[in-house]
Amino acid sequence: MPGRKTDAKDCEWLADLLRHGLLKASFVPDRPARELRELSRYRTALIEERAAMANRLQKTLEGANIKLAAVASNVVGVSARAMLERLLAGATDTAALADLAKGKLRHKIADLERALVGRLGDHQRFLVAHQLAHVDFLDESIAAVGAEIDARMEPVAEAVERLDTIPGVGKRTAETLVAEMGTDMSRFPSAGHLASWAGVCPGNDESAGKRRSGRTRKGNPWLRTALVEAAQATARTKNTYLAAQYRRLTARRGRKKAVVAVAHTILVTAYHLLRRGDTYRDLGGGHFDERDRRGVERRLVARLERLGYSVALSPAVA
Repeated sequence: MPGRKTDAKDCEWLADLLRHGLLKASFVPDRPARELRELSRYRTALIEERAAMANRLQKTLEGANIKLAAVASNVVGVSARAMLERLLAGATDTAALADLAKGKLRHKIADLERALVGRLGDHQRFLVAHQLAHVDFLDESIAAVGAEIDARMEPVAEAVERLDTIPGVGKRTAETLVAEMGTDMSRFPSAGHLASWAGVCPGNDESAGKRRSGRTRKGNPWLRTALVEAAQATARTKNTYLAAQYRRLTARRGRKKAVVAVAHTILVTAYHLLRRGDTYRDLGGGHFDERDRRGVERRLVARLERLGYSVALSPAVA
């Protein structure tokens, strides 16, 4: 028990819970699952450290009046990296530096020339060189840890591929989901129990019949972060059920609550995919409109009539 030593009464209490099926003996993952979880969390920490280092690099460039981040979305990308290498070598011709751009960045040559006008001091050259070297080291570490995770994921590769079909859930996110919650969904009585454990369901704070705060509880932070990132990614997809759900909830509840709601939907979907062995089937971006077609027509017609229009609906000819 928290805060004091475990005595005989506590052991008897736990035994009663196990005997009546209120507590499962397998709630602690086995050693391979714990090792996989530790590797996955370490990779996440490395990715976060790489993002922090890219921000430090951007701040150093801003101090030298080089506004590369205002034009290039990734200051450690292929094009930006080539420009920084030339700057460290002593190049000052902004036209030649901007000409190193590749792909879509070549449409911003003029903006790049203006952004690269600056002066790198000796200490800033030192910082940029070491920050780029640190980014390279982190890239190698992330790749090495990823290879180890891939090797350990082979027994559950089918589950990873199944989760990868959910919009917004890439291979790395699918591996994080499998590492954190496993593939045996029988340990969770329902999808609601899993959502509560992950911390992506509304809080239950009620007293004397009065509902108070509904903020989410503190659950598994690693799983919750991965789900929120997946929800933000799927919100940018087109003609998908999850993107439609995000836009529908954003208009009424705000962006942050909509993201958590979509993250909850992704987790519930993953639960059923793993429990039933099904493949993901998207309902489409028009699901909510088709679900209550007459209601949508009635609301839109009423809105146009309030604007002073006379509306008569007729089906379009195929």
